[in-house]
Amino acid sequence: MEILQYDFMQRALMAALLVGLAAPLVGVFLVQRRLALIGDGIGHVALTGVALGLLTGRAPVLVALVVSIIGAVTVEVMRTRGRTGGDLALAIMFYGGIAGGVVLIQWAPGGTAATLNSYLFGAITTTSGADLVVFGGLALVVVLITTFLSRQLFAVSNDEEFARASGMPVTALNIVLACLTASTVVISMRVVGLLLISALMIVPVATAQLVTRSFRSTGLLAVGVGVICSLAGVVASFYANTPSGGSIVLLAIGVFVLTAVAAAIARSVRRRASRPQLHEDISI
Repeated sequence: MEILQYDFMQRALMAALLVGLAAPLVGVFLVQRRLALIGDGIGHVALTGVALGLLTGRAPVLVALVVSIIGAVTVEVMRTRGRTGGDLALAIMFYGGIAGGVVLIQWAPGGTAATLNSYLFGAITTTSGADLVVFGGLALVVVLITTFLSRQLFAVSNDEEFARASGMPVTALNIVLACLTASTVVISMRVVGLLLISALMIVPVATAQLVTRSFRSTGLLAVGVGVICSLAGVVASFYANTPSGGSIVLLAIGVFVLTAVAAAIARSVRRRASRPQLHEDISI
């Protein structure tokens, strides 16, 4: 294939694979907890980290990871230990992250605006070999933790009070999930972009929920949808010369719409098929 002849596209496809794998794995727990927008909040905090990295000349990916984890843990502590509700904590994360990024980027050296845009909306040509190593390590951590702690994370996400009454370390598990979300945001920012990553966490899960009945099957199908959409979106962005993040998200939304329509048609067909049997039973 022509696309594989370019080193930057090989790195982009590998990064897309990691993103498509990690984002739905974390997103399935966020959807269960009704925290679909937390990825957006952490993405805004990561923006501050990227701006700080550009300002200080440090690796923006690593700085964004540290800042994102600190922000995610802080919000989780505020939500569970303080008087600040989850919605208010997320709002503070949203606006504080954007404000911090805007202020810091003004102090950064000239020419950083284009670089910042690549983090905001994704850019397939900017994924370096060093970035890929970091992304691969983070993705491996996300997969391992969500695999070994899946039952505990599901219990906390499904019913936090019951999990606490059962003796589970709810606060620690919530912090683990917050750190996983922050790591996933950082993994995704080169390919999907900080402002769009939440969609890749949530939309594949929403798609899977339309056709599955168990949490496990939802997670597996969501990962499949995420991987396919990520790889196909990067390929489409290469040939159509469009931003990779927007291409991936639009493709994921398109799959969701088609699945929703197909599921609605299938339900309608099943209802119509059951009506003759129902009338026959009544006449008897």
